[in-house]
Amino acid sequence: MLSAAEWAIVALTLRVGSVAMLLTLPLAFALAWLLARGRFPGKTLVDALVHLPLVLPPVVTGWLLLLLFAPNGPVGGPLSRWFGVTVLFQWTGAAIASGVMALPLMVRAMRLSIEAVDRRLESAARTLGAGRWRVFTTITLPLSIPGILAGLVLGFARSVGEFGATITFVSNVPGQTQTLPLAIYSALQLPDGDAAVLRLSIIAVILSLAALVTSELLARRSGRGLHVL
Repeated sequence: MLSAAEWAIVALTLRVGSVAMLLTLPLAFALAWLLARGRFPGKTLVDALVHLPLVLPPVVTGWLLLLLFAPNGPVGGPLSRWFGVTVLFQWTGAAIASGVMALPLMVRAMRLSIEAVDRRLESAARTLGAGRWRVFTTITLPLSIPGILAGLVLGFARSVGEFGATITFVSNVPGQTQTLPLAIYSALQLPDGDAAVLRLSIIAVILSLAALVTSELLARRSGRGLHVL
């Protein structure tokens, strides 16, 4: 059985992961669409920058976020001066770090889904008089939705396991930024923390496994649907 404090950690982890996905979804889809359908100079560089968090040490990513969102940083400065908002040592900062780390996985899943849409269907719809927006909303987007959902779920799984960028960016503050991985790390430092580590690790495994299975099922459904069409 989890204690009240451990349930609060699980709830915070779910909130951080959910908000991270909602914040990242528009950007992830826009980048996926750009990389799947766009033709422009520097496309390879944009692709590399999108996937950079996958290969960059998470501590470096967290440090870069810290520079951006610091009170005198290019993003944190205006937020603090104009709106009185700071994300340092706040759960919102943990959501930002999780979203950044999950972005490459989301973009990749969505891009593959968009690329799998048969362009002949779109061309046929345009031949019959449908505009670009109608083609997108009635053909491209519906066929891409399983892949988009798969990317969301996969990104959520990545968010649940995020550690390095989060602890570097917003530290390990109980009740604010201490998600499951950070709580497990803290429990490992305690002489009698083995039981807490076991309980929290089981929850982390269950959440991650459920997200991965869901993502795989959605990806297979997307593949079957496109194959039939």
